[in-house]
Amino acid sequence: MPEASPDSSDNPALAVEATVAGPVRTGYIAIVGRPNVGKSTLLNRLVGQKVSIVSRKPQTTRHRVTGVFTEGNDQFIFVDTPGFQTEHRNALNRNMNRTVTQALVDVDVIALVVECERFGPADKQVLDLIPPGAKVVLVINKIDLLDNKREVLPFLAQMAEVYPFADMVPISAQRGKNAPELLRTLAKFLPEAPHIFGEDDITDRSERFLAAEFVREKLFRLLGEELPYGMTVEIEKFEVEGRMRKIYAAVIVDKAGHKAMVIGKGGEHLKRISTEARIDMEKLFDSKVYLEIWVKVKSGWADDEHALKSLGYD
Repeated sequence: MPEASPDSSDNPALAVEATVAGPVRTGYIAIVGRPNVGKSTLLNRLVGQKVSIVSRKPQTTRHRVTGVFTEGNDQFIFVDTPGFQTEHRNALNRNMNRTVTQALVDVDVIALVVECERFGPADKQVLDLIPPGAKVVLVINKIDLLDNKREVLPFLAQMAEVYPFADMVPISAQRGKNAPELLRTLAKFLPEAPHIFGEDDITDRSERFLAAEFVREKLFRLLGEELPYGMTVEIEKFEVEGRMRKIYAAVIVDKAGHKAMVIGKGGEHLKRISTEARIDMEKLFDSKVYLEIWVKVKSGWADDEHALKSLGYD
C-alpha cells in the first residue's frame, strides 16, 4: 500500500544540513514521468507532508500540484504533474497532457522519474517532450525492490546512452532512501533568487483543492480497478468556523450505473471514503473537519471543455 504522509521525525529530506552562509537559491523543479512511477510519493517524501494524492491506479494525479520545501538558504518548489496519457483520448486527457508539457517549459530543472530497470516506450514519450537544452536529473525510483543495490549499475550505464542527463540519482520514494542525496543534487541547479514562499509553506494549493483531492484519493484506493475513469470531486461549499471546517463534497460520475458503485451497499463505501478523507484533512489542516459527501451524475463531463473548467481543470 502507498504510504501515508511521513512525519518530520522519519523524513530523510530533513536530514539535509541547513546552509548558514552563502547565496539564497530558489527554483522550480518539475517531477515528470509516465503514470504510476511514484511521482506523487516522491513529492510527498521531499516536502515532508502529504500534498499530492497517491494510489496504485494510473491517472491518479490530474492537476499540477506544487509542493514547497525550504532548507537553509535553498527553497525547492516541486511541481508534481499528471503521468503523460496515451489512453482515454478525451478533453480530460488532453488537459492533463497540456499540464505536463507546460510544466516542462516553466521550470529550472526537470526530475524525470523512471522505475529501476524499466525504461519503455511510455517513458521515452515523456523524455521526447523535454525541451532542448533543459537540465534533466534522472530519478531512478523503487531501488528498494532490488535484491542487490549494485544491480542498478548496468541500468545507469544504459540510461547514460539514452540521454545526456545532468545527473542520475537512484532512490526509493516509498522508504526515503537517498532523498537527501536527491535534494543535494537538485540544489546545484537552483538559481540565486529570493525565496517566494514562507519557510513553513508546503504548497500553493488551497485547502478547498486539497479537500477535493483527498476525497478523490480515497475513491481510488477503495474502488481500485472498478473505479470509473469518468469520476471527479467538486467541493460545493467550504466553510471555516473557528477551528472547525465544514466541507460539502460532490462526487461526479459520468454514468448513472456508477453512482451505486461509489455509494456501496447501505452506503458503506461512501461512509468509509468520508471517514478516511476526514482523517487526512484534520491532520493537514490541524483542525476538526465535518465532511459530507454525496454522488451526482453529470454525463460527458470528461469530454466537455466547459465542464472541465467549471470543475477546476485549467
